Order: sequence, then C-alpha cells, then structure tokens
Amino acid sequence: MAASMQNMETDGNALRKRRTDTVKPTTKPTDDSNDTNGEEVETKYGKPGAVNLQSGTFWLTRIVLLRSIAFIYFVAFAVAYNQNKQLIGERGLTPSEEYLRSVKRYVGGRIDTSALAYTPTLLWFLDWSDMDLNLDGLALLGLLLSGAVLLTGRANMLIMALLWLLYHSLVSVGQIWYSFGWESQLLETGFLGIFLCPLWSLSQVPLRCPPSRISIWLFRWLIVRIMLGAGLIKIRGDRCWRDLTCMDYHYETQPVPNPMSYYMHRSPWWFHRFEVLSNHFIELIAPFFTFLGRRMCMVNGALQILFQATLIVSGNLSFLNWLTIVPGLACFDDAALGFLFGSSEGGAKQTVSRIQSEEAAGRTAAPTRGMLVRRVVNVSLAVLIGYLSVPVVMNLLSSRQVMNTSFDPLRIVNTYGAFGSITKERTEVVFQGTLSSDPNDPAALWEEYEFMCKPGALHRRPCLISPYHYRLDWLMWFAAFQTYEQNEWVIHIAGRLLANDSSILSLIQHNPFQGREPPRWVRGEHFRYRFSEPGGVSAAQGKWWIRKRLGAYFPPVDLAGLRKYFQSRNWPHPHAQ
Repeated sequence: MAASMQNMETDGNALRKRRTDTVKPTTKPTDDSNDTNGEEVETKYGKPGAVNLQSGTFWLTRIVLLRSIAFIYFVAFAVAYNQNKQLIGERGLTPSEEYLRSVKRYVGGRIDTSALAYTPTLLWFLDWSDMDLNLDGLALLGLLLSGAVLLTGRANMLIMALLWLLYHSLVSVGQIWYSFGWESQLLETGFLGIFLCPLWSLSQVPLRCPPSRISIWLFRWLIVRIMLGAGLIKIRGDRCWRDLTCMDYHYETQPVPNPMSYYMHRSPWWFHRFEVLSNHFIELIAPFFTFLGRRMCMVNGALQILFQATLIVSGNLSFLNWLTIVPGLACFDDAALGFLFGSSEGGAKQTVSRIQSEEAAGRTAAPTRGMLVRRVVNVSLAVLIGYLSVPVVMNLLSSRQVMNTSFDPLRIVNTYGAFGSITKERTEVVFQGTLSSDPNDPAALWEEYEFMCKPGALHRRPCLISPYHYRLDWLMWFAAFQTYEQNEWVIHIAGRLLANDSSILSLIQHNPFQGREPPRWVRGEHFRYRFSEPGGVSAAQGKWWIRKRLGAYFPPVDLAGLRKYFQSRNWPHPHAQ
C-alpha cells in the first residue's frame, strides 16, 4: 500500500508498468537484473551502454530548467553590476536612495511592513552611506550563485530563493530602468524555480525529492499565459496585426535592431504576411496544445522554442526571448530531454534510468515525513498560483486588456504582452556637443555622441548583443517618440555630458570630446531613421541607415543654464572633470 501511495503522489505516477526497451541478456537473469551495476547491456539498437528512458518523469527536466533559469539570472545580474551605479547609484540618473526615501515618506516615515509591501527590497536593511557598494554586492552575490547553479546543475530551495530575493531587491528600486515586462517574468519564473528543488540537498537527482508534477504544470501554465497575453494584446491592439502588415515595419522600428533585422526587413511582402499569421498561430492556438496530452504538449514546446529562437536571431530584445524559452522546456519529460545528457556511470541520466526501473518493478520506498510535508507545500503552491491567476485570467478575457502588469507586490503572477502597437516610423534622439561659445553660430561644429547599441552614425552596423541589455539605449527608444519634458533624465544626461562625467560616459560608446576639454553646449537633435536599400547608392557607400532631421528634441544647454533646473529636482550640479 505504501508503494502504491508513492506511485500516485510522486511524479513517477505516470510511469506505467511495461517492458523496457532493453533486450534481455542471453544469460539467465538474476533477482537483481533490473540494476545494471555498471555492466554494459546490449540494447535493441545493438549499442552497449545505451540508456533508454521512459516518459512520464521529470528528473532531467528539472536540471535543464534550473540551469536555464540560472543562465538568465547570470545575464540579468551581469547587466545590473555593469549599469546600476550609473543609473540608480549614488550619482545615478535616478538614485535608488532618493527613491527609497520618497517611499519612506509616503508610507509614514517608517521602515515597516507598509514600506516592504510597497518596495520589497533588502536595501531597506543595509547601510545607505555607500549605496553603490550595496548595489554591487547584491549583483555580485547573484552572479556567484547563479554561475554555480549554471555550471553544476545543482540547487536547493535556499539558493533559488536567495537569487529571487536578490533580483527582486534590484527590480524594486530600479524605477524606469527596470520597468520592462521581462523583469516581472524573470521574478515569476524564478519563484517557480524555488519549488523545483529540495530544501537542503544539492544532488542533481535527489532521491527523496522527486520533481513535483505540480511545479512542472505551473511552468506550463506560465508559457500559456505569456503566449495568450502576447497574442490577444496584438489582436486587440494595432490594426496592422489584423490586416497582417505589422512585420512590414517591425524589423526597422523595433527598439534595438541587429544585423539580421536589416535583411529581414527587405523580405517579400508575402513572407511578412506569413510571419504575422505564424505569430497568431503560435501565440493564440499552439498554447492550447499543452492540455492535449504528452505529444501535443511537446509540439507546443517545440513551436515556442523555435519561435523564440527566430526572435533572438532577428533582434536585440534583451533576455526576453531567452527567458520565454524556459517555461517551454517544461513541456518535455526525461525521455525527450535524455539526449542532452551523457550515459556515463553514476551520471544523472543513468541514475534516472535506475529510478524508473525500480518504480516499474514496484520497488519504491515508503514516503518519509519530509516527502509528505513537501506534497502539502506543492499543493499549497498550486492553490496560491491559482488564486493569484484569477485577476490575470480576467485581464486576458477583458476587452481592456493591459500587458506587463502585476496584481501583487511580489510579482508572483503577472500579465504579459509585447508589441501591442507597432511604430511605423523610427525616430532617434542624437546628442551633440560643441566647443563654440555661441550655439547659434552657423559655423559652430556640432559633434555627435554614440550610444552603445542604438542607431546613430549611418555607417555603423547594427549591434548584436542579445541576451545582454543596455537599459539606457532601450529607454532612448521610448524617449524618441515622446518629449524631453516627459523624460527629464534626458536633460540630466546632457548636464553630465557637459561635465565629461565618467559615470555617464561609461554608458556611451563614443565621446567626441575624449581627451579634450568638455563641450560648452549640448543639444538633442530629432531624426527619422530608416534602413538603406540593399544594393542602393547609400548601401554602396557603406551606410546601414538613412536619416532626415525632424528638428530639435531639446535646445542647446550649458552648465550655467542648467543650475536652477538641477537644483529644482535635487540633482547634484555636475562639475567639469
């Protein structure tokens, strides 16, 4: 009876008794013939030592999921370590300390549960006298832990919970720089990853903690919601998704194009229509395959992974597409993912094979108290996610659907979506500086700054950086179809450039005043950009882009003129370096 309970409650319950693929050896089998003990067994394919796994278990799936989550965490913490000080550090464009102080005032001047609920971050409990050190410490610890999980495929609940808490601490104070949907998506994915693991053990295949089928289905539920959210926001949003013309514009106008974007933009019209139809099928139809049995679930997983890989190839969308692949992996069981693992003695694949053989033979140990407690935890997790999914599902069904929104402060279950509207023209803000004393002098020489990745110089090849992410470049894309009054940090950047501020310049690829005196004036120019025609005159001149000036984005400014502007916003006035 104990063995029967074990089979019903653990993830091995899908493993029905049947003959294995292994052909019996010619010698008479002994009582322990189900255990190879390292001996080579000839399979039906005639390959000695091969390990054939049966479907229905998720031991290897757990390892793949943990390593995938760790990879995304590693990239995210690397971005944080390299850019946080410049964006939210002590002298950042929007300092996190000032943000925390404003939250503290808003909740009544105390650091209590209200403050933690409004901004859940470990920074509340750290010394604010060196905020840069705090930010670096959180990012470095996250890099260390995620790197270890990525390399070893080993983790426990404590490690995964700490990774989630560390990244949540950064996202919560990241303000506009962390306002993208993939931040919440990583937090939700990372939260689910906590419950994949045993509490203490770092074994890749912890025998007393089989992968929870509930956890696997919660990952599948996540990919379903991500895709449906993205598909429905398109159908309800821009008309070009309904008349199948959105891809005529997307590659050229997406936030940060890559080299393939240049060529894919010039695809035939019929191919762009096919792309939109394929997008609708994958986002609106394929997710339902998840509920139609093992094979159809794997079809959905394969389609989602292929779809995300195509998006990775055709643009720099941060780690969003890499992250979206993760829950899609939960559509595959051990039998499907076994090819990713070697068959060496003592390895994860062989260990799983032995577990399957023992369960098929009915030799399973009685559940321990810890295993029973874990089952209660898993069921409680399912109830929590189900409860938090209610407003998310209502949002999906609503004609007023919103995307990339959280309905709980911990961002455990969120709404998602992307490109509900498509910009039809690409505009860019270009910073320029001059040493001239008179910015209105027609003879003044204005020299251009180049950002790390966003379009600027016409001869510059589009960059290829995914899954890495330049947060400032991405925000500059939004600023270009708004005004500088809506993005005051743009003027903050201008002031820092006037002072040759090394912090901000570390986010800039080319400073035309490097090794020279700082500019006297800085201005923002507004341009319309479009790809050059392959084989055309501009392309023959080595130009990837063609641009036309639209006008001034913000007028010429100097340090003296910005003094009151900076003081009114409590920004430290920059000084020439």
